[in-house]
Amino acid sequence: MTGVLPAQAISELIRDGAVRAQAPVVPVQIQPASLDLRLGTRIWRVRASFLAGSGARVMDRLDDFAMHPIDLSADPEGGAVLEKGCVYVAELQEGLHLPPGIRAVTNAKSSTGRLDLLTRCVTDGGTEFDRVADGYRGPLFAEICPRSFSVLVRPGMRLNQIRFSRGDARLDDAALTALHATTPLVDMATVIEGGLGFSVDLAPGSGDLVGYRAKPHTGLIDLDRIGAYDPGDFWDEIRTTSGRIILDPGAFYILVSRESVSIPPDHAAEMAPYLAVAGEFRVHYAGFFDPGFGWADAGGAGSRGVLEVRCHEAPFALEHGQVVGRLLYERMAEPPRTLYGAGLSSNYQGQGLKLSKQFRSA
Repeated sequence: MTGVLPAQAISELIRDGAVRAQAPVVPVQIQPASLDLRLGTRIWRVRASFLAGSGARVMDRLDDFAMHPIDLSADPEGGAVLEKGCVYVAELQEGLHLPPGIRAVTNAKSSTGRLDLLTRCVTDGGTEFDRVADGYRGPLFAEICPRSFSVLVRPGMRLNQIRFSRGDARLDDAALTALHATTPLVDMATVIEGGLGFSVDLAPGSGDLVGYRAKPHTGLIDLDRIGAYDPGDFWDEIRTTSGRIILDPGAFYILVSRESVSIPPDHAAEMAPYLAVAGEFRVHYAGFFDPGFGWADAGGAGSRGVLEVRCHEAPFALEHGQVVGRLLYERMAEPPRTLYGAGLSSNYQGQGLKLSKQFRSA
């Protein structure tokens, strides 16, 4: 059946050997419509980001780009530091042996994106990041570039996730309009090039806190420490009563969408950028929206989309209600047996403006 494969189908891929792992896949890795990928024990500091390219292996390209290896097995408990501004390639524990007709796409997990931890999947023969070809058979690697904070990593950490699909699952404008008319997906939204547009909230209903900006010089973040860090040590609060903020070139911001987002049980979604001509900034979309995110029956009524924003060459005035991205909806091959937020460890169900799970809540 055409569509994004749900958790039960992912379990079948694992059982049938289409997903192969150095250590057995554990249940917590399997999300309603995706599989979390785990760091292996080998990481290489590289001098530049790269793609393997048609007909080439990632390991062969490492001969050209690797500066020095990092062996996480030497001290798995202590881990290793990935320094801000450096580029690394990490071997993942999972590899693929996909049957014909199945392809995949990867993306950073929500917490990874909210730390400005650029994480992209690289495959043998790959000519694009985060895209896994139909029937791919081979290893998976993660390119990791900490852009705002240095981080401590250990084997088994889950920084990115993979979603499998069969056929063309994406909704076109007509199908999206029809679904939105019967099942409101993104309130106040309009259809933009196959997606529902969403805008930035710079006029909250109470108070004047509209976001956070990463501080330029901070300490180390241990990704395993949940709720351990004081936000004030890593973030400046962004406050306004005018409905406008000015983004600084090169700075990284956490903002929130004005609209609430809802993902029905028989659909999934992915955040995508809007148009390059819309302004001197980029929404660094972090991930997938699983079936059930923001869905009232799964305890998610009112869930907003958190926006990871980086300004480019020039200061840019961002206004309340300005469209900054699109939400692309896809059909599920069948609904997952468990929805996001329903009996799962779902950190961001019902969220508003929220930092990653490593920081203490206000």
